Order: sequence, then C-alpha cells, then structure tokens
Amino acid sequence: MKTPKNTKTAARKSARADSGAKTLAIDIGGTGLKACVLDDEGEMITERLRVETPANCPPAEMVEILAELVAPFGEYDRVSVGFPGVVRRGKVVTAHNLGEEAWKGFNLDLALTKKLHKPVRVLNDADIQGLGAIRAKGVELVITLGTGLGSSLFEDGRLCAHLELAHHPFHKGRTYEEELGKVALEKVGKRKWNRRVSKAIETLRNLTCFDHLYLGGGNTKAVKMELPPDVSLVSNELGMRGGIWLWRERGHGSTDIFRKADAHAVPGDDAQS
Repeated sequence: MKTPKNTKTAARKSARADSGAKTLAIDIGGTGLKACVLDDEGEMITERLRVETPANCPPAEMVEILAELVAPFGEYDRVSVGFPGVVRRGKVVTAHNLGEEAWKGFNLDLALTKKLHKPVRVLNDADIQGLGAIRAKGVELVITLGTGLGSSLFEDGRLCAHLELAHHPFHKGRTYEEELGKVALEKVGKRKWNRRVSKAIETLRNLTCFDHLYLGGGNTKAVKMELPPDVSLVSNELGMRGGIWLWRERGHGSTDIFRKADAHAVPGDDAQS
C-alpha cells in the first residue's frame, strides 16, 4: 500500500495531544479510507490521513490496510469506525459499494479489536456524520452525498433505526443513490443534479416531517442552489468528528447498539461468527 502523506506530522501532533481519552476515528468510504485522532471533546488533534479504497476490497485486506493507515498515530485509547452500509452490533449487514457477498456477516468490530488491540465501535458512516451534526432538537435528518447516498434520522438526539434510503425508489423507478450518487452527478452535470437534490429535499420533507435537514458528504461542494432555512450544509469532517459520540450517551440507552465492552477480547473468537 502506498504510504499516506503527512504521516510524520500526524505522529508528532498525536504525541503532543492533550491528556484525556483519545479516540481513533476511521471513515471507510467507497473511494477513500480516512483516519485521525480526536481529543475528548471530539476535536481533531492529528492530521487526517487518507488512502484510496481498493475496488471490491475483501474484509481481511481492509483490516490490514486500515492497520497500516493508522500506524503513524501512536497512542490512542479507543476506536470509532464509520462503515458505508448497515452495521448491527459490529457485524456488517450490507456493503453495497465494497462487495456485498464478501462482507455480509463479517464482524468488523471484533476483527479490528484484535488487530489494533483497542476497544472498537462500528456504526454506519451517515449515522456517525449525523451524530456530529445534529443539535438534538426535534426530528433531524442527515443525508450524505458522496460515492453513494447515506442517511440517518434522529428524534431529540436519539438515533432511530437505520434506514437505507439510498436504495429506496425515488424517481421513475430509480433509487436515491442512482439519481444522486457520484455516477449520476458525473453523468448529468451539476445543474440537473441540483434539481434532483431539490426534489429529494421536498420528498424527504414529506416522508419524515423533519425539523431540520443536514446535507453532508464530499459532493455537497456541487450543491449550488439556495437552500430552505431548515436545510443546511455541514462539513465532511463531521464524518470523523462524530465518532466521539459512539463513546458517549446522547440519550437513554444510546450505546446499547454496540457490542458490550466485556465481549471485545474473547480468545479464539471468529470475526465471521
């Protein structure tokens, strides 16, 4: 694997970090793998490192690549991972942009716990972006526009059951991802794509009755239309910084969606089981 840029800088900044729990935040994307270290307040205390995501990358190879990516960071206490698909208690349910069959049922939480020797929590990447973006007021919807389309829904700060809106019919039998993903943007151009985004906003407003909608992801830079007052763009860095909330209680029982800490280091446990 090609060595990422700024690795020496990342290691120096990590060594100078303030005291307190340090969280390694990893964002697994369809086109890029990113990582940084967060302080106890969720602020980035290292440079963000990035490498390309290999096409159809199998789980075992992904674990090795991530371990190599984060090696320059040195010490950290725990790990938060954003994954582009449905994850339940550490196990992958869907991985549309990575290779569905190879990933289905893979215990990414346990595999990374064993590899990095730290407690790990894994959640859908749009859910993590949402945890970093929301204000915990009413119904808040987060949509990420990147390689595909991600979504997360919250009520008074509590994460609702994950909905794969990306693969739900949106327009003329085509899904949100087919109409608004990276391939669609490159095919139809920014003007037509922005019209689709505008239509999606109103469709999602009728579906969820959101109080506020946040648009994140790398392709928000292509959003050029005037947005309604209850819709705003958020930094793509929240996909990393939101990782701090995997280790905090946003609401009653909000960390119950993760595998219990006392089950993290089970000798001989199988990552596929």
